[in-house]
Amino acid sequence: MRTATLLLLSASVLCGADSADVIFRDGTILTMNPAQPSAEALAVRQDKILAVGSRSEVMRWRGANTQIRDLHGAALLPGFIDAHGHFSQQIIAGFMQNLASPPAGPVRSIADLKRELLAYKNAHHLKPGEWILGQGYDDSLLVEHRHPTREDLDEVSTENPIFVGHISGHLCAGNSAALKLAGIGPDTKAPAGGVIRSSGVLEESAQGLLMSKLPRPTLDELVGRVESTQQYYAAFGLTTVQDGITRPDDLKLLEAAAERGLLKLDVVSYPIWLSADEMIPADTRAYRSHLRIAGVKMTLDGSPQAKTAYLTEPYLIPPDGRDAAYRGYPILPDEKVNEFVARFVQRGWQILAHCNGDAAADQFINAIAKTGGASRRPVMIHAQTVREDQLDQMRDLGILPSFFVAHTFYWGDWHRDSVLGKERAYRISPAASAAKRGMHFTFHNDSPVVPPDMLRLIWTGVNRLSRSGDVIGPDQRVTVQQALKAVTLDAAYQYSEEDSKGSLEPGKLADLVILSKNPLTIDPRNLQDIHVLETIKNGIIVYHRP
Repeated sequence: MRTATLLLLSASVLCGADSADVIFRDGTILTMNPAQPSAEALAVRQDKILAVGSRSEVMRWRGANTQIRDLHGAALLPGFIDAHGHFSQQIIAGFMQNLASPPAGPVRSIADLKRELLAYKNAHHLKPGEWILGQGYDDSLLVEHRHPTREDLDEVSTENPIFVGHISGHLCAGNSAALKLAGIGPDTKAPAGGVIRSSGVLEESAQGLLMSKLPRPTLDELVGRVESTQQYYAAFGLTTVQDGITRPDDLKLLEAAAERGLLKLDVVSYPIWLSADEMIPADTRAYRSHLRIAGVKMTLDGSPQAKTAYLTEPYLIPPDGRDAAYRGYPILPDEKVNEFVARFVQRGWQILAHCNGDAAADQFINAIAKTGGASRRPVMIHAQTVREDQLDQMRDLGILPSFFVAHTFYWGDWHRDSVLGKERAYRISPAASAAKRGMHFTFHNDSPVVPPDMLRLIWTGVNRLSRSGDVIGPDQRVTVQQALKAVTLDAAYQYSEEDSKGSLEPGKLADLVILSKNPLTIDPRNLQDIHVLETIKNGIIVYHRP
């Protein structure tokens, strides 16, 4: 991240402790506070909001050294909050070739994928035996509508092992050299919760056989990308980001960045359930140098676009090698889910559970129900195919859905035509159903699965337009106000931080974003065309649009 510009210079010595350091005015101020939805001006002192209200009321806090910020008609909102994503994996992805399809990357075909991998090899001047690494290919968007095989990857190189990760993070593929290094042959048995395809594609837990062999950048190399990665997030208006399913090496990276004073955004970490006992501290509510270890992350199934999510009804078109009854599979059996959830609830940890399929959602709902309501704001991550009866149960149990609503754009057509069929596809990320029940719900991008573009995310929740222009579930569209709340106040509620974040109120942190237009007054179809002009964290400018 470029050197942060100090926005607020304490004026307490020169003008008295009651003076504002900066006052914003002459624009639209959307507070996300239902008791005071808008304001004419906002005052900040140090890292907190001092006053919000009419221009005359707020200007009473002006002192001799108060900076007056004219918004010139722009919109001031609370900083956006990442309800689910993988900050450390976004850093690691920067060391691999981008194999995503537009608009996230350049790959439209297997030929394009091969070209990008060859470009990586040439750019890094790789010697035989050194790894070619790529991330983000998407079979649903490739013209061939298939995964790259070991034979495809062997055409790039037989001397260099090759790893390519699927956009979902739930599949990967390797060439013959990579599979050999991983000890994968025709008779290799997949670990529980995984599948080894003969093509060289590995599903879910089977990925570990290959990924364990990958070279990992040094800690200093990883820490060296922390600032630029934060700048990437801040450019989308984010002031709080998540590191979901933090692994031990990831935590070393985050702690090193915090200790070196490099974290400017708040980073909330949820360690992987398999290592949680060793990674989660006694205090899960406090930030230390912008890092907070807040709870535990479980993964109960896979990805719908990769056709590994655990459903109660079969996939519309099963993946290769599967029969018509195929409906995905769980990562853990019911008894293990119950065991882990009970243990984590007993320890007072917040639980985030990845559940894309409704069968996986049943596992989590049933496990939480067995705890007798003792759980601490449990969150169902993705909640793509939750049914109406499940939403009733979630409301009653206090389970918050965090919807990956960007699926409606990125994979809406694929879900309709190949994964789920029209009826189920039109109900993915059923945010309107949650809203009708008065539930708190959030939206997320699951970055690096898709870019952390918060305005596109809001646009998807409001419009639910697919790549082809189909409205993926007209009845599940939400209002702009509801979508904004899902990435501000409700996201803060998900983190149990609603007393300090998520709305513009006196005493809350000065986490702010300035947008080029008012999202409540423009045509909702144009929401994704709004620009983030400035992102402010704790009263400090962390991003300014060039």
